[in-house]
Amino acid sequence: HQKMSKSRGNVIAPDDYVSEVGADVVRSYLMFLGPWEAGGDWSDSGINGVARWANRVWEVANRDSSELDHSPVNENSVRDVQRALHKTIKKVSDDMDSFKFNTAIASLMELTNTLTQAWERSDLTSDAWNEAVSNLVAMMAPITPYLSEELWEATGHESSVHTQSWPEWDESLAADETITLVVQVNGRLRDRIEVPVGIEEDTAKETALSSPKIQPHIEGKDVSKVIYVPGRLVNIVAG
Repeated sequence: HQKMSKSRGNVIAPDDYVSEVGADVVRSYLMFLGPWEAGGDWSDSGINGVARWANRVWEVANRDSSELDHSPVNENSVRDVQRALHKTIKKVSDDMDSFKFNTAIASLMELTNTLTQAWERSDLTSDAWNEAVSNLVAMMAPITPYLSEELWEATGHESSVHTQSWPEWDESLAADETITLVVQVNGRLRDRIEVPVGIEEDTAKETALSSPKIQPHIEGKDVSKVIYVPGRLVNIVAG
């Protein structure tokens, strides 16, 4: 890859792109290209992808949250969105402090997708939706200042988004409720099981042994040892 320079004639002027997709999208794409200190290769398809994300955020933020008040609420969905929100606040906060703008934007894109899917299910409370959308817009403010200001006003806020405090996360809301344990038989991967965070060792072993995918590999055999590595795996020794 060549470095950009006027002498090589490979400089990309941003003016046309700003006219086409807006300054916020161009800025976001430059931040999303790769690690800040390394940069990356310009791609028209790449900037179009960022433009599509900005359009999705616009659609999400302009939804009428009162429509959710007419649908049944799924508490698990509410909890999932809250967890995704607080995980994102934590991740974006850390990434912005470390100049990891590309991964911060990736996290914001993921939260946008989570909200899009939640709206399609229509099983959230309007309060949970409004909290998530407002925090999404606030986190985007340093990246997409013009878009965020418009959406902040569109979501019912009166003062500027740029005068707001940075969102704070709650560790308890960001915490996972389940973890995935790898289950091995004689060192070979045979299953992955979802279990509660903080599961007791005996319960983890019993859950692994009773897994339908594990039973055929231990049936009729002598289970001599079950090794549990907390939060990671269960290895069953059978022969």
